Parts: sequence; structure tokens; C-alpha cells
Amino acid sequence: MDKKFLPVTREEMLERGWDQVDFVYVCGDAYVDHSSFGAAIITRVLEAHGYRIGMIAQPDWKDEKSIQVFGMPRLGFMVSAGNMDSMVNHYTVSKKRRSSDAYTPGGVAGKRPDYATVVYCNLIRRVYKQVPIIIGGIEASLRRLAHYDYWSNSLKHSILVDSQANILIYGMGELAVVEVAEALESGIAVEDITYVAGTAYRTKNLDAVYDAQMLPSYEELCRDKKVYAESFYTQYCNTDHFTAKCLVEKYNDHLYVVQNPPARPLTQMELDDVYALPYMRAYHPSYEAAGGVPALQEIKFSLTSNRGCFGGCSFCALTFHQGRILQTRSHESILAEAKEMIKEPDFKGYIHDVGGPTGNFRHTSCRKQLTHGVCTNKQCLFPKPCKNLIVDHSDYLALLRKLRALPGVKKVFIRSGIRFDYVMEDKDDSFIRELCKYHISGQLRVAPEHVADRVLHYMGKPENAVYESFVKRYQRVNKMTGKKQFLVPYLMSSHPGSGLSEAVELAEYLRDLGYMPEQVQDFYPTPSTLSTCMYYTGLDPRTMEKVYVPVNPHEKAMQRALMQYRNPRNYDLVKEALLKAGREDLIGFGPQCLIRPRKGESAGKASSQQEKKPPQKKSFSKQPSKPAPNAKQSAKSVQPPKSAAPKKPAKQPSTPKKPLPMKNAQSPKSAANARKSPNGRARKAPVKRNP
Repeated sequence: MDKKFLPVTREEMLERGWDQVDFVYVCGDAYVDHSSFGAAIITRVLEAHGYRIGMIAQPDWKDEKSIQVFGMPRLGFMVSAGNMDSMVNHYTVSKKRRSSDAYTPGGVAGKRPDYATVVYCNLIRRVYKQVPIIIGGIEASLRRLAHYDYWSNSLKHSILVDSQANILIYGMGELAVVEVAEALESGIAVEDITYVAGTAYRTKNLDAVYDAQMLPSYEELCRDKKVYAESFYTQYCNTDHFTAKCLVEKYNDHLYVVQNPPARPLTQMELDDVYALPYMRAYHPSYEAAGGVPALQEIKFSLTSNRGCFGGCSFCALTFHQGRILQTRSHESILAEAKEMIKEPDFKGYIHDVGGPTGNFRHTSCRKQLTHGVCTNKQCLFPKPCKNLIVDHSDYLALLRKLRALPGVKKVFIRSGIRFDYVMEDKDDSFIRELCKYHISGQLRVAPEHVADRVLHYMGKPENAVYESFVKRYQRVNKMTGKKQFLVPYLMSSHPGSGLSEAVELAEYLRDLGYMPEQVQDFYPTPSTLSTCMYYTGLDPRTMEKVYVPVNPHEKAMQRALMQYRNPRNYDLVKEALLKAGREDLIGFGPQCLIRPRKGESAGKASSQQEKKPPQKKSFSKQPSKPAPNAKQSAKSVQPPKSAAPKKPAKQPSTPKKPLPMKNAQSPKSAANARKSPNGRARKAPVKRNP
């Protein structure tokens, strides 16, 4: 049978001989039938199980007729905001409207509403009063219980409450969506479908709920931020299929939201089957006149090899959505997709990525996870790698070698990123040697995120000394292979725990590196991350210790300006930051100084003394400098409290050569939304597959 797109009009439905669809899928993204798009995966999975699906992409939320294209579906509506949270899609971290949308034909902005899932559901409910509504995707998944909403600066209800949806499928929903569909097909009322793993639902009472853990009520969460932090950490520790409990959140005496334990991880065969479905690997032809859908270009020639992540970064929502247990596709499955990719007329010989959340993860972090799950209160890599961690790149290397050997392939890149701390645990140079030799072109982008150990502790990242060791190893291996390649670090400003002193330390690091980033990433408080919880509550939910949080827009602007201190437009902000941090020694003409005094102004005393001394050898990364003796005491008001995380002296590698400049063409999932994602981590188009 010839492959074809799902019907998007009533005429296309009738051409198939259908008088009605089983499900109408409403999506905030344009219709792209590619396995990197969650809507494509879910609809193709349902189709493979015999269900008739009609697709309504980006309906006009102001027009009730826009969701009546197929009429009343036989079983229900399914609703997703798309591959990104609609608010991240619409707004920068400074809450300014983005000018484009990579998931819309022609990159045009404004084709979906704010809080798209809620708006679409309310639109459907106005037209079809009793129809079952099932919601899913990243927006619904990360808002499944009460959550802090950065854009309104408030604690919002579970999205189930505001959307009036019946069932929420969270995480990677292939198993849950089929089970829900089969239940509806068998005649079970939607309000009685309360048993499916990987779902949440509204209920008037708890008569059918067993062995549940009661969370604080919504009223209690609003009243006390400490209670919210405790509740969120309970949720965070209940994301594993093997160990998680049923969670209940009360809204009033007649309204509860119940979250069932997560769905089990897919087997390799099941994951292979998902990626073997008959995707068109293209956007709908109706978008051709508008120039197509930009987001597709970033991932069209990329391969998903895994899902899930045991990295545990605090600012990333992946563990909350995909879980910590790695699921991988077989080599055969990936090679089969690559061969189809090579046949594409616009394939130029370059595979852009082979990875997922983290490229170099190809198996579970330890042997017990597939039978007993991950450790509830212990991370695999943070603060130190677990003694049970399996460190082995051999399978990934074997896969990369097979892909390189395919006829028509010139180069295989790894753009989804690697965990350098995991690489450092591998004493064998085979992976990093082949990485340098075959899989990068001039520069490797890695994500140390910061250099101050205080901040790294709150980020859930390894100490700076680990990154410095990786830099030395990377340089050594490149020299051995005869390559002149550089590292481009991704760095983040204004993360919880970062005060002006840590921001200055980061600026000193950039000075010593000889590098000024063209783009600066501020911490973005997106739903359901540990860092967002810290931002809202001022507490580390893991320890309940107080955390300094830069929330003042002006201070955040100063921290951002320090990362680009060479830009003349940032001069006033940089100077103000240095004065408040007590670092007048960095204003002057010496080699250590970040900025020079303006005409008629005097340099800092320390700077003047510095000029008389011969310059000292620079280290790759500096520890925080002590305030100058004449530092202004006003700095105390912006400094964070001391952290329980001890600082350790970093090793001092030699200063590397200046890296190549960072390219401007990046977006959370495309060029339009640089480095933003629902989880705040993605540096390119949709590498996180969020059904």
C-alpha cells in the first residue's frame, strides 16, 4: 500500500471511504509526518492498531468551525500543544514575544494561542459537550499536577482542571494511548478509565483509588512555598515505572487529580516498531506555498537512537517527561532509516545527528534498572558518578562505524550533545578519538553551563575540574589525530545559586578563554524542573536549604552583560556589576581587567597596582576572587548565601586557543527560538521526541 498523509480535510476522509473518524487529533504544530514530531508518532501508532485518525493542525481557536472539520469523532478528541510548550514557543526568557515560530508554515508567528492545550480543549468542549478529550505532549505532561507558571508568575492548577479534559497521557505515550483507545472501543465510559499507567485524570471522589500517596492540597501549595517544594520533590522521585506510587492532589471536596504510576519503558523491539511506521518524513504538501515548516529542516537528516536520560540536570525536564531509564533502537532499525534517508533527493551526504537527549548514552546506567528501576533519591552521575555506573561506548562506536560505511554518506555528526563527564569515566580513548577524527567539524559544542562549583551544584552538573580535565583530554586527542579543533562551551547566566560574584567568575573564565559568546542563555524557568522549583520557592527541594535566586530583571541583565563584557553596549551594566560585586580591580588597563575606565575616570586600586607587576600566567578557569580591600559594602545585598556544597580547587590546565565563533543560527528547536526548549536544554531543532 502506498504511503500517504492522514486526512486533514473532510474530503480526504471521504476519499478513503470513511464516513467518520475514530479520533480527531488537534495539534498546535503544523502537520509534519516525521518521527521527530510527537503528533506523527501517536497518530501513526493508533493507525497501526486499526484506528481512523483525522488531523487538525493549528486550528483557528477563535472559530468553532475550525475543530468541526471531521464532525463528531466516534471515540474522542486528542489534543497536544505540539513539540514545545506553547509559552516557551511564544516568549523569550525576558517574556518578549518571539517574532517567528519554526513549527508553523513559513515560520510565521501567532498561529497558536497561549496555553494552547487549554484553549483548544475549551473550544472543543463548547461545541461537543460530552465528547471524551485526551490530552498529551510536552505541555500537558509537564503540567499534569499543580505547577509554577513563570509567565503569569503564579501557581497554576493541574492542566486537567483548566482544560476540562478527561484523561492526560504523560511521558512518551505509545503504550498508554493504545490502552485508552482500546478501552473506549470496548465501550468503557471515559470517566471509568482510571487504571492506565502513564495517565492522570480528574475524579470527584477517591473510591476507586488504592494505595495512593496524598500530596498537599492546592490550597496548601498556594499558602506555603516550602510545602510546594516538598510536594514537587515527591513528584520528581515518582517518575520511574518500577518504584513510583499513585499520587493524588486535592482541589476541593469534589475534585481530585490522580496521577497513575508511569508507563513501563518500551522494549527495543517495540521502539524499533515505532520508528518503522510509514512516516512520510515530510510536512504536508499544503504548506509548500508558504515555504514549508522550518523545524523539519533541522531534523530531517537526523537519527534518533535513544530516549530517556540519566544525566539529571536540574534545569532539564527530560527525566520528568521521558524518565531516567535509557531506551534504545537496534542498529538494524537505525540503519534501515538511514538508508531511506539517503534516498531523499535533497540528501547531501551528511547525517546531522545520531542521538537523542544525550548522544553517547546507549544503555541503562546500571544492570538493575530494567528489573528494579532507578534509585529514588540518588543520581547516576551527580555529584559523583555512581560506583555501579556502566561506562561503555562500544555499542555507540559500532553504530557510528556502520553509518559511516553506508554508500552515499560523507559525514556523520553528533549534534544532540555528549556528556563529557560520562566520557571522562571511560578510560579508553577510542570514543573520543573517533569523535574528534570523524564526527565533528572544527568545533565541538559541550555544556559545562557554568564554572562556579556553587552554581554547578544547584544545576546538578559535575564540578568545574571535571570539565577542565575533559578540555585537556580533548586537546591531547586532537593533537594525536593531527586535528586543529576547538571547544565551544554552552554557558548559562542567572541560574539559582548564581550571584554577581559567580557571574564575575564566569566573565573571568571567558576572558582567560579569549572567547565572547554571540548568544547568551539566561536560565528559563520552564514547568516541572528542579531549577524552576528553586526559582519559585528559593529552596533546593532536594535538601530544603535556601538558595539565592536572581529574580530582579536588572540583576539578571547585569549577569548576562558580564558574559558579553566586550560589547560596548554592555559597558554600564558591566561596570555596575563589578562595583556591586566589589571587583573594582577588574576596571582598568591591566591584562586582567574586563573593562577600561572612561576618560576622566580612575582605574581601581588593585588594577593600578596590577599594571606595575608583570602579568601572571592565566589559568583556564579561575576560582572566585576575593573582593578588593576597598570594595563597596553594598555588594552584600546581591550576594548569595554560602552553599553546603564545598568548593574544591580546580586543576589549572593551560589556556586553549581561541575557539571558532558561535553560530547565530540556533533555536530551541530551530533558528527562531535560540536554545530554548520545553526543558530549557535543547540547542537545536527537535531532538527531544515528545509524543
